[in-house]
Amino acid sequence: MRKLVVWNLMPLDGYFEGTKPWDIEFHNLAWGPELERYAEQFGEEGDLLVFGRKTYEGMAAYWPTAESEEKIKAYMNDIAKIAVSKTMTAANWNNTRVVSDPVAELKKLTAEAGKTIFIFGSAELADSLLKAGLVDEIRICLVPVILGGGNPHFKPASQQLPLKLLESTTTEGGAVILRYEPVKAG
Repeated sequence: MRKLVVWNLMPLDGYFEGTKPWDIEFHNLAWGPELERYAEQFGEEGDLLVFGRKTYEGMAAYWPTAESEEKIKAYMNDIAKIAVSKTMTAANWNNTRVVSDPVAELKKLTAEAGKTIFIFGSAELADSLLKAGLVDEIRICLVPVILGGGNPHFKPASQQLPLKLLESTTTEGGAVILRYEPVKAG
């Protein structure tokens, strides 16, 4: 069985982007050698990235021509990718296919053999997969800033989702990388 992991950076007040789409300048406050090494490990640990449409479009616009982080650029462009969308019919970024029903698709894919499947960004997609009970792990990098407004990473829910802390790491710049697993009922 494959693991499904949600990864994102967010400030202490819980937003994954500011008040405008792709307002993620706060990422630079956390970026440094430790986070770069952590990001490089995703390419070794995983073999599939899944994005919601908006995140896919932003990633597809950035990574093919990125001018730094060569190791990360290489795996981002080479790894298999899924763009989740009900409106897209084709995806132009290398090794990408479009899926309209992420819950059914990821139920099938997580039952197969393979490496970790990562969801980067994509808060609405992550929310639907959390509510479907498909997420095995949540990895969050808390950036030492209060953004003051924006798009919240975690969406309102009808019930609490208890989490078990697996690991916490602090960077020299004061960011904290947290790894949690949802506690399954029963």
